[in-house]
Amino acid sequence: MLDTFYQEFGYGYDPRWHDDVVDMDTAYFDDPRQALLVAALDDEVVATTSVRADGPQSPPHAPWLAERYPSGTTAQIFRVYVRREHRRRGLARELVEMACRFVALTPGYESIYLHTNVAIAGAEPFWRSVAKEIHDGRTDPAHSPAVHFEIPIPVV
Repeated sequence: MLDTFYQEFGYGYDPRWHDDVVDMDTAYFDDPRQALLVAALDDEVVATTSVRADGPQSPPHAPWLAERYPSGTTAQIFRVYVRREHRRRGLARELVEMACRFVALTPGYESIYLHTNVAIAGAEPFWRSVAKEIHDGRTDPAHSPAVHFEIPIPVV
């Protein structure tokens, strides 16, 4: 995940946004309603996805998004990263499907939400193939330019 912040995003680690990466125990392993999923090859993590019981924050996102997707009842898909050399193999899709099954089996969730930085190559077409757009932040100069999506909770 840190490699993604530095190599893909170009801005590196920022504790305001990335505290879960440094303290994974608190963020994922100590809370049974949250999860971190990884794909590994030869002892190297090549893809990640996580679920957190957090809705979008305002700011930087529009207040109506925070109201529509409140923390606690919203499962937010986070940290969907695949190392460049392992892309186009279905890893992100499989991890997101696993994350959605986790949400379906975890009591208390009412929706699955995510937002993405569409400046990352492949991000927008991927999310459009698995989720429904809720809001395109690129049209809202007062808030984050992220594109926001919802995924139906699967029936398991």
